[in-house]
Amino acid sequence: MKDATVNPPSLGTRSLELYKTLYTIRRAEELIIQYYPENDMKTPMHMSMGQEAIPVGVCAALRDGDQVFASYRSHATFLAKGGATDRFFAELYGRQTGTVNGKAGSMHLADPAKGHMCSSAVVATGIPVAVGAAFAHKRRGTGRLACVFFGDGAADEGAFWESLNTACVMRLPVLFVCEDNGLAVQTPAHVRQGYASLTDIISRFKCHVAAQDTTDVEAIRQTAEGAIIRMRASGQPAFLSFTCYRYLEHVGVREDFHLGYRSRDDYEAWRQRDCLTLQRARLVDAGHGEEALRSLEQDIDERLQQDVARAKVAPPPGPEELFKGVFHEKP
Repeated sequence: MKDATVNPPSLGTRSLELYKTLYTIRRAEELIIQYYPENDMKTPMHMSMGQEAIPVGVCAALRDGDQVFASYRSHATFLAKGGATDRFFAELYGRQTGTVNGKAGSMHLADPAKGHMCSSAVVATGIPVAVGAAFAHKRRGTGRLACVFFGDGAADEGAFWESLNTACVMRLPVLFVCEDNGLAVQTPAHVRQGYASLTDIISRFKCHVAAQDTTDVEAIRQTAEGAIIRMRASGQPAFLSFTCYRYLEHVGVREDFHLGYRSRDDYEAWRQRDCLTLQRARLVDAGHGEEALRSLEQDIDERLQQDVARAKVAPPPGPEELFKGVFHEKP
């Protein structure tokens, strides 16, 4: 496997910010792995490890006002769109200080103020919601777009194809982003899909299509930026597919190679292409010193540990919160 790498003209602040976001997501999930066995986080975990470069690169290409919709594998997308780590951990611990007041957990993270509109625990269900948001943006003339992240398993659902068709027919500003790890839970694509290439089929629709096999966050950002420029110029949606590999089990904080549906050799090959390792090496080559990078990483580590400590002692939501947010409430 070869990476599609890029050499942007400036490896300054932007590249460092990309690395900081990647590192924050990775360390946050490592802390989840560390503390989850204590059984205080009352939520299933769908970890993003190995796939972080996709939401980080794509979200870096979005404007502040653009909206994001995520699947249940939501951690990386939430944090990449600017979600606060203290509210993130508080939500996982089911605390009042969480981003959804402790009532959502890992699979329903949301922070509309940051443009992260929702995460959905049911496969493909966020896709038509994103199309609806794009319709609203077009009708109101906001100039914003809706970006929806989903796994390749969602492409097996009718909701995906109906949403794609609707977006193409109505010329809606939707950026479809497929995080293609080749699996629907434990079932590989060749068992599920009666066609050779998803992108070949979608290229016949009236939308812009791009696919990459890369863990390079810079390449992903550049691809997303190009697609968004074409979207805004043509008024047509875009579909991006990025090949990736999740390091851990489908749901949970452990490895699952003993189940036999994938091999540790594949895992080791993907680890050689790890997105953090690649971006960190790029920064070092560009002149960022090891000491400065270690100091940055230490600062992030300390902040995340403090976030966890505060989340553990924060109050849970009271009974009065039970029905809040269920129905529309007048301001």
